[in-house]
Amino acid sequence: MDTTENPWQTLNSSVKYENPWLSIRHEDVVTPAGTPGIYGVVSFKNKAVGVIPIDADGNTYLVGQYRYPLNEYSWEIPEGGSPLGIEPLESARRELKEETGLEARTWTKIARIHTSNSATDEEGFLYIAEDLVQGEHAPEETEDLRVWKLPLAEAVEMAMTSRITDSLSVSGLLIVARLRGI
Repeated sequence: MDTTENPWQTLNSSVKYENPWLSIRHEDVVTPAGTPGIYGVVSFKNKAVGVIPIDADGNTYLVGQYRYPLNEYSWEIPEGGSPLGIEPLESARRELKEETGLEARTWTKIARIHTSNSATDEEGFLYIAEDLVQGEHAPEETEDLRVWKLPLAEAVEMAMTSRITDSLSVSGLLIVARLRGI
């Protein structure tokens, strides 16, 4: 089987909903089995970026906020959107500063991920930020954030026990844990 050839055939595609952040397409398709079907695709107008800041003492910083779609509070790594056409690292720097007030002198890209590839084409990029300098944070008007400084190993344990469920956060923390031998 050639895994590089697309076994799906798109017969018709139309945007059913759009706002400044995303669009939703309905597509009539022929499935890999040759049967007719439908597919819904959520396309984001940003790339996702996430940052695991790590200070000289091995602490990291999580951001807490109430997530409307989930109807629950969520602890996450600093993260946000990178407009298409903007380098994701530039957006990661901005998100870290906005959400935590931190700036980093050293940046390491650790992953490219797809956040939910059965329903969306969203692409995410994860970074480690080190050599941190504390400044003032400036969250967006829609954000009511709390910042929590804690040992990196504790944040990893939160990801392992589903106290952190955000896909960028879990992915980033587990990659860092592997890289750091935690």
